[in-house]
Amino acid sequence: MSDQKQPTARSLRDYVFLAMKGMGMGAADVVPGVSGGTIAFISGIYEELIDSIKSINLSSLKTLLKQGIPAFWKQINGTFLIVLLLGIAVSLVSLAKVISYGLQEYPVMIWSFFFGMILSSTWFVAKKITKVDIPGAIAFIVGTAVAYYITIATPTQTPETWWFLFISGAIAICAMILPGISGSFILLLMGKYHYVLNAVKTFDIKTIVIFALGCVIGIISFAQVISWLFRKFHNATLALLTGFMVGSLNKVWPWKVVTEYRINSKGEMVPFLERSVTVREFEMATGETGSLLYALLFMALGLVLIIFFEKLASRKTLSA
Repeated sequence: MSDQKQPTARSLRDYVFLAMKGMGMGAADVVPGVSGGTIAFISGIYEELIDSIKSINLSSLKTLLKQGIPAFWKQINGTFLIVLLLGIAVSLVSLAKVISYGLQEYPVMIWSFFFGMILSSTWFVAKKITKVDIPGAIAFIVGTAVAYYITIATPTQTPETWWFLFISGAIAICAMILPGISGSFILLLMGKYHYVLNAVKTFDIKTIVIFALGCVIGIISFAQVISWLFRKFHNATLALLTGFMVGSLNKVWPWKVVTEYRINSKGEMVPFLERSVTVREFEMATGETGSLLYALLFMALGLVLIIFFEKLASRKTLSA
């Protein structure tokens, strides 16, 4: 990942596709267990995204003061970032209720769709590893173990103060731009997933602004780290990300049984902890039958969507 990269020249059609990729990232980030960074990586905008975020620093601020807004905007690749963020925002606002409803009413189908997406994404990310060696193997094992542990960790009860919400945003956004690590699930572990999702649904401006400020600080800082890792340890970093994605598959496994419930803010009893089981165990526990066929169909849909993103990215690379 280069230190200095000229912004890519884009047509209106390119920006429409970029907004669609942003919407894909936003949709993925809503679901605990799925990472928007995965969509960015597969759709071919990950490197440009990290470089653009990384460029928001003291140097770009000096450019703003000395040369004005146009020079600053060009240096940070502002149009790219704004279009992508708009796509993410539209998706978060419009799909938050839809995905929440889908996970509640049709969990097997929704989780199957995202399972297919991550499975397909893992293959495409792994293909980018140019050399298989011991450091890469170790990185893969570590990434798999860390991600798997995160999927089985127990969510905690945490304060709802402004400073903890700010910290939650800073940590979650770092996970959101890492393929395979779900920022939503990190929020779930920190006890803030439902709190933030409810704020988005109800347009709680104060909560959204504090959380967003944490995200901004977190992502600007973390982009420097990611860029350095890709520059110094490219294959090992890809292996680590591949491991993250493999380990996260447990979280999006379609067949789960609830092991513990909690009472939400409305006084309703809702699932709190779940355990992955076989199809047979799921059907015996829930009484539902015929879930396998629907699951396979939605897995295939998720696979096809990622293949579409990858082909779109490949075509754009070839024509550049």
